[in-house]
Amino acid sequence: MFLNNSFGKTLDVLHRSMDVEMLRRQVMANNIANADTPNYKRSVVNFESQLARALDSEKVTKPQAALTNERHIPFNRVQNYRDVRPKRVLDYLSESDNNGNNVDVEEESMLLLQNQLRYDMMSRVVAGEFSRVNIVLR
Repeated sequence: MFLNNSFGKTLDVLHRSMDVEMLRRQVMANNIANADTPNYKRSVVNFESQLARALDSEKVTKPQAALTNERHIPFNRVQNYRDVRPKRVLDYLSESDNNGNNVDVEEESMLLLQNQLRYDMMSRVVAGEFSRVNIVLR
């Protein structure tokens, strides 16, 4: 209903981002739970960069290339932001302990705090959006 205007798009992006933050919280809790497991590699969730790329693809206005065959690949393909899904990725790049585990409990705890602050901020933004609508409707 509201997806064709900025209000609906904003709420949809916030809703998706809040869902990703909940997934990220579960992944970090799993990392902390396996902090002493030998050869465990921590996981991270990638989402924001793909979402930003999809949102930026809607703004780009490159000149259209003539496609003479249906199998030609278009130059400026618009990616729908609703098709972007979070990806859980194993972190093989960080240093590991002697047992092969690369989970740092202090770092994960700090990331959990940042995650909670981001989630709180997004929930306040959603509440603010609805309070503005409520003001207009009065």
